[in-house]
Amino acid sequence: MSQPLKDSARRVQEAVRALGFDFQVLEFPASTRTAAEAAAAIGCLEAQIAKSLVFAQHPSGNPVLVIASGANRVDESRLAALCGAQIRRADADYVREQTGFAIGGIPPVGHAQPLPTWLDEDLQQYIEIWAAAGTPNAVFRLTPSALHALTGGQWAAIRN
Repeated sequence: MSQPLKDSARRVQEAVRALGFDFQVLEFPASTRTAAEAAAAIGCLEAQIAKSLVFAQHPSGNPVLVIASGANRVDESRLAALCGAQIRRADADYVREQTGFAIGGIPPVGHAQPLPTWLDEDLQQYIEIWAAAGTPNAVFRLTPSALHALTGGQWAAIRN
């Protein structure tokens, strides 16, 4: 018998289902906090990890979610151009306040408030990808098109 999901992972599972999808949140004994750790635990390429990063626009302070391929670094100047504002990487307190989740487990859905979202176009080359599910050891498998449908995000070239 499997263990019940931790509260944050359960919130993600419920958010996914509420959006009409049946993806299953999985919790691993090993950490999936970083893209490299997640890829090792899952047995996939690091590039198949859909890592969620939160940035703050300046001077408004409004959040922006970027879901990038685990193998890529976000080009902050490209992101700023897409947002039409200066941006900065958010600190842990800001991330938790804006999303309801801690860094290392930020999912693409289920946030405390809706977030404008940019999706790394490099994720589209994979049949399946994996996203964080609310804790540093929870993930779920989905497709790039499902990621787009779940988030309403916009595909863009954001790789550095």
